[in-house]
Amino acid sequence: MNKNDLITAVAETSGLSKNDAAGAVEGVFEAITKSLSNGDEVRLVGFGTFSVARRKASTGRNPRTGEPMTIKASNQPKFKAGKGLKDAVN
Repeated sequence: MNKNDLITAVAETSGLSKNDAAGAVEGVFEAITKSLSNGDEVRLVGFGTFSVARRKASTGRNPRTGEPMTIKASNQPKFKAGKGLKDAVN
C-alpha cells in the first residue's frame, strides 16, 4: 500500500471525499513529524508508539577504500507496534 492507496482507503472507510481524506492523512503525518522533531513521543493506544532514538557518533570503514571514517551522531525515527496491531497481524 502506498500513500495514494491509504488516502483512498481512508476516504472509503470514513465517507470523506478523496480531497478531504488526503488532507486528513497529510495532517496526521505532519502532526507526527512535528511532535518527533520537538523530541516528543506519539502514543496511539492499540496501534503503536513513534519515538526518536539518538545515535551516538561512531567510527566506521569506507567500503571502497577500507579507511576509517567518522559517522556523525544523529536522531532516528522509531516505531514500536502496539498489542492491537501485533494481534491483528498474527
